[in-house]
Amino acid sequence: MSLGVWLVGGRGSVAVTSIVGALALRAGLAAPTGCVTELPELRNDALPGLGDLVFGGHDPSAVPLAKKAEALADAGVVPASLVAAVHAELAAVDADIRPLPHAATQAATAGLIVADLVEFRERHHLDRVVVINVASTEPVPGDDPAHASLALLEAALQQDRPVLPSSALHAYAALRAGCPYVDFTPSTGARLPALAELAERQRLPYAGRDGKTGETLLKSVLAPMFAQRHLDVRTWSGFNLLGGGDGANLADPAANSAKSASKQRVLQETLGGQPQGTVRIEYVEDIGNFKTAWDLVTFAGFLGTRMRLEFTWHGCDSALAAPLVLDLARLTAAAHAAGRSGPLTELAFFFKDPLGDVPHGLADQWRLLVDFAAGLAPEAAAGSPGAVAGSPGAVAGSPGAAAGSPGAAAGSPGAAAGSPGAAAGKPETSAEKPEAAA
Repeated sequence: MSLGVWLVGGRGSVAVTSIVGALALRAGLAAPTGCVTELPELRNDALPGLGDLVFGGHDPSAVPLAKKAEALADAGVVPASLVAAVHAELAAVDADIRPLPHAATQAATAGLIVADLVEFRERHHLDRVVVINVASTEPVPGDDPAHASLALLEAALQQDRPVLPSSALHAYAALRAGCPYVDFTPSTGARLPALAELAERQRLPYAGRDGKTGETLLKSVLAPMFAQRHLDVRTWSGFNLLGGGDGANLADPAANSAKSASKQRVLQETLGGQPQGTVRIEYVEDIGNFKTAWDLVTFAGFLGTRMRLEFTWHGCDSALAAPLVLDLARLTAAAHAAGRSGPLTELAFFFKDPLGDVPHGLADQWRLLVDFAAGLAPEAAAGSPGAVAGSPGAVAGSPGAAAGSPGAAAGSPGAAAGSPGAAAGKPETSAEKPEAAA
C-alpha cells in the first residue's frame, strides 16, 4: 500500500524527525527503535511498509527541511550523519510541505486544503493519505452552536468569522478530502459532533489525542500498579520543564491549561478519583528539544503507613514522538483499508487523552492494540463487512462540500516515494505554529 503522510506542522521538530527517520529507515541506515508496529505482536502484511511512506504537509514556516534537520542534529535530537545521508531526499520532500492556505471564509480555506491533499494524492499515485496534526497546542475553544451538527457547521463556515480552531478546520478538510485524521496534540481536532458525523458519512476513521511520550506514559504504568495493589494514593504532583517551540507555545496560559488537563486524565480514570496535586509546565529555553519531568507521589499502605515515590524522566520529545507518528500513520491507513470508520478507540495506547470509553492503564491498552492489529491482518479482514479497501473514502462533489473544493478523486496505486512535489505558492498564515505538542 502506498501511503501519503500529511503533517500539519510539517516543518516542526516532531514532523522533521519523523521524516528524517522514515528516510533513514528506507535507506537501511537506522533501526526502527521506538516503532511499536515493528514488534512481532503488531507486525503484519496489512500495514504499509515504512519504505512506502510519502510525506507532505502544511506549515506557516518557510525554513527548509534540511536546515531544520541540521538544527535538530546540532541539538542532539538526530544524528548529523543521517541528516547528511538523506539531504537530497529531504530536499525532494521539502516541496510538498506547503504554506498554510488562507481565504476569506473558513469554507474557502478548507477548500484550498482539500485541493492540496487531492493534488498530493494524485500526483504521487497514492492509495491513501493520512493527515496527522503535529502542530502546537491550541487553547480550548469556546462552545459554538455550529459544532453540534454537520449541516449547522457547513452553513456557519460560509460566514466571515472563525467557527473552527485550526486543528478542527484541518480535520474537517481532511475528512472532506477522503483522508483519515489523527490528532497527536491535545487540540480540538476531530472531537466535535459535526466532525464525527462527517467521518461516519465519509466512512473514515480518526484517532487521537495528545501523544503519550513521557510523564503520562509512566503514569499509565504506575497508577494501575497502585490500584492493583490496593494502595491509597493521597497526592500526585508533577513538574515539567521543557524547551523548544513546544515549550515556548505552552508559555501561553490557555495552551498550557489545555495540555495540563490532558496529562491528568489518566489518574482519574485508573485510580477512580483525582488525588490532590497538579501538573505544572514551565518553559526553559536552554534545554531545547528535551524535557524533564519530576513527580512526587504520596500514598498510604497497610494500617495507614505513609510512603512516597519520586521519579524523574529526562527525554527527547521529538525522538520519542516521531516513531509513534509513523506507527499511527500505518495503523490508521490499515484500519481504513479494512473498512473501519469513526473513532479508532483501540489506539488508546498512543494517547494521553484517548477517544472513547477505554482503559487508561498501559497494559490494558496494549492488549487492545494487539487485538486490533491482528484484526487488520489480510486473513482477518477478508470477510469484514463493508470493507472498502483501496478506496480513499472521498465523495467527490457530495452535498455540503467546502467552498472551492474540487472533491476528492480516488488515488491510483504505485507510490513514487520521495519524489519532489510542486510548491503550492499559497500565502502564509500564522494560524498554526510549526512545533509539535508531544
